[in-house]
Amino acid sequence: MKKAVKSQRPVNLDLRTIKLPITAYTSILHRISGVILFVGLAIMLYALSMSLGSEEGFAEVKAYMTSALAKFVIWGLLSALLYHLVAGVRHLIMDMGIGETLEGGKLGSKIVIVISVVVIVLAGVWVW
Repeated sequence: MKKAVKSQRPVNLDLRTIKLPITAYTSILHRISGVILFVGLAIMLYALSMSLGSEEGFAEVKAYMTSALAKFVIWGLLSALLYHLVAGVRHLIMDMGIGETLEGGKLGSKIVIVISVVVIVLAGVWVW
């Protein structure tokens, strides 16, 4: 009979109870913002195509863009773009060898979140 070997693998796989480090949150948000940008690009290309198709299409897109829902969607797309940009710049800086340590990664993540919140709020003021 073989003796059971105690595994060091995690037992708790409930993602709601696992405490992730801040670097994981910024990484997940970076991926989510990329998906939002991909989907948003299709929406914006459709609106551009409609507005360039005819004078009536332009008037229709212009009317849509003045609604509160459209402004919220535009602000959401800008937020995704700005977060993705700031996190992407962080990755470029890390590619140069700056902030590759555990402490540097945590500090970089905090800086990304602070800068992103500031520019997202500014974008919200600009859109509304």
